Amino acid sequence: MRFLFLNLLSPLFSKPYYRHLLNLRHSLPLSYTTTMDAVEEALRKTLASKQASLEAQANAVRDLKASKASKPDLDAAIELLNALKLDKASTERKLLDAVGGANGGNGVSNEVFRQLVNNTLERRLFYIPSFKIYRGVAGLYDYGPPGCAVKSNVLAFWRQHFVLEENMLEVDCSCVTPEVVLKASGHVEKFTDLMVKDEKTGTCFRADHLLKDFCKEKLEKDLSLTVEKVVELKHVLAMLDDLSAEELGAKIKEYGITSPETKNPLSDPYPFNLMFQTSIGPSAASTGYMRPETAQGIFVNFRDLYYYNGNKLPFAAAQIGQAFRNEISPRQGLLRVREFTLAEIEHFVDPEDKSHPKFVDVANLEFLMFPREEQISGQQAKKLCIGEAVSKGIVNNETLGYFLGRVYLFLTHLGIDKERLRFRQHLANEMAHYAADCWDAEIECSYGWIECVGIADRSAFDLRAHTEKSGVPLVAQEKFSEPREVEKLVITPVKKELGLAFKGTQKMIVEALEAMNEKEAMEMKAALETKGELEFHVCTLGKAVSIKSNMVSISKVIKKEHQRVFTPSVIEPSFGIGRIIYCLYEHSFHTRPSKAGDEQLNVFRFPPLVAPIKCTVFPLVQNPKYEEVAKKISKSLTFGGISHKIDITGNSIGKRYARTDELGVPFAITVDSDTSVTIRERDSKDQIRVNVEEVASVVKAVTDGHITWANAQSRYPSHSSVSVDEE
Repeated sequence: MRFLFLNLLSPLFSKPYYRHLLNLRHSLPLSYTTTMDAVEEALRKTLASKQASLEAQANAVRDLKASKASKPDLDAAIELLNALKLDKASTERKLLDAVGGANGGNGVSNEVFRQLVNNTLERRLFYIPSFKIYRGVAGLYDYGPPGCAVKSNVLAFWRQHFVLEENMLEVDCSCVTPEVVLKASGHVEKFTDLMVKDEKTGTCFRADHLLKDFCKEKLEKDLSLTVEKVVELKHVLAMLDDLSAEELGAKIKEYGITSPETKNPLSDPYPFNLMFQTSIGPSAASTGYMRPETAQGIFVNFRDLYYYNGNKLPFAAAQIGQAFRNEISPRQGLLRVREFTLAEIEHFVDPEDKSHPKFVDVANLEFLMFPREEQISGQQAKKLCIGEAVSKGIVNNETLGYFLGRVYLFLTHLGIDKERLRFRQHLANEMAHYAADCWDAEIECSYGWIECVGIADRSAFDLRAHTEKSGVPLVAQEKFSEPREVEKLVITPVKKELGLAFKGTQKMIVEALEAMNEKEAMEMKAALETKGELEFHVCTLGKAVSIKSNMVSISKVIKKEHQRVFTPSVIEPSFGIGRIIYCLYEHSFHTRPSKAGDEQLNVFRFPPLVAPIKCTVFPLVQNPKYEEVAKKISKSLTFGGISHKIDITGNSIGKRYARTDELGVPFAITVDSDTSVTIRERDSKDQIRVNVEEVASVVKAVTDGHITWANAQSRYPSHSSVSVDEE
């Protein structure tokens, strides 16, 4: 995402990268890190009690045997022991369900469900491991025909929902990016993850992933854990992104974590830059990188886009494109890859006016939100009205709230289950120092809650960074009808004194001083005038430094201005398209019994909006007359722009239905006469009878969303499939 807040991604996209960039390491409140689900806690305590009872009864049986007790007494004791074993096993199953869970009500474990989905996706060529005949490369995947179609449909709807409806300016920027651009944005120095190596083989692993896997496996599979140990491991998981290299290494040693493949010892963690480096030109004199996100291309083009928009704010620029991250040890299939598609929006707005004229359109939407206060106090996500969330200050401003609502509508229209979609607010320790507010749209799948969209108010950080590095002012102007006398806050760091005192960290301290708001600045001014120095917390250093009165000048001056020149703030929704699509696959996947009941049939219940093929055309039997009708219908479907497929094989109609249901095709046209045909709906398996001349228009109306299937059923006679060999 730009997921400067993900790691895509996550992804997604995101959090680890800029956390590393800013080295933010404020501690989480204890209540957040030590909260345990009440059901899990009760079950663990119950299990511990039953284990104690079981051990006591086992000892009693041994004592009876040693004392050669009577057979009735021994049999009764053994019977009680067996009953306690069964009771304990029942509690263990409940605890496993509580900590491991079943996916989306499917009644199977997440791992089994995930394997079933991925097997189907690979077998039906939704995706293919890249370079498969050469044993592939981890983290690289190709989309097959249905996967390409789903992706194309998702992106088409993204363009319609955002670019067209919001009159955004779409751009397509270069993937190869000069080093100077990514130095300005901070990627060259800090776009890193912590890595460890197998000390004997040299195989590399992401350090935080190893620790996370260890904690999750213990929590999900070790039923003997005490409540205190569970709290400790959950605390580690909660703090994972804030651990320094030293702290991460200490935890890996404490838990005895070794190389997953060889069990060899691991090196200490050290940073690894995730960008793919290249050289530009034959002399290799100019260093470049494959872009790790698409946003920088928009920022560096701001001045031209602002001019193109008539020098008016607000406006938004959008881009869909490939991004590249050299993941240390890619896993989680399609969720963490080395090349992926991002769709990003940079909405530029006056920092003094973040209202939105269309906020009223989404103000009444209610969906799952997870504000930071609820996270800190150990509560669950709850449904909130976005209008109320903005009015109460939970969401920082209307424009940010508007995009939260629009993202919710986008994802749910695609087919994401609204009950398994939440918007989680970043905690204070996740937030970049310049950000006003950040939310992640997280989708629950078999891997847990996955960040798929990041929606952030990034203030003016990006444009200021590129202004400073390039020397080109990336600013906007507001002309006044009459000159205004304006009181201006002037913060002037004394770089010479700061340099003498802080040397290599001077730049970060200067940036932090200049980023102060008026309240902070005036409080600093008062403290310096009375005490001569004060402790000033610098987020990018993760510590406080002592600022003396000779190191900074703070004042307010009155100026007469004819125009206001300012750096716009940016609201950034950033979409990990691959992650969204994978979650859509899981949310759409279901199984149902065959007609004979002897097997389970796979079905992707894609909405027509994203289905790779909108309908199929099946002559009921191999008959030249029916095949001619099928070709006629195919031409009318093609003319209407409806993707479809004809199947004239000799297979039974039931097998053909099952084959296309597995691809997620929503409608099947069965040709059983030369005047009218049946249209079958995938999920209900209901059928209607429609004249040949009307069939294409009916399918188009339903797939385009102009009418519903229920509307079509009310207009056309239903058709019984008793005589048809259903699956």
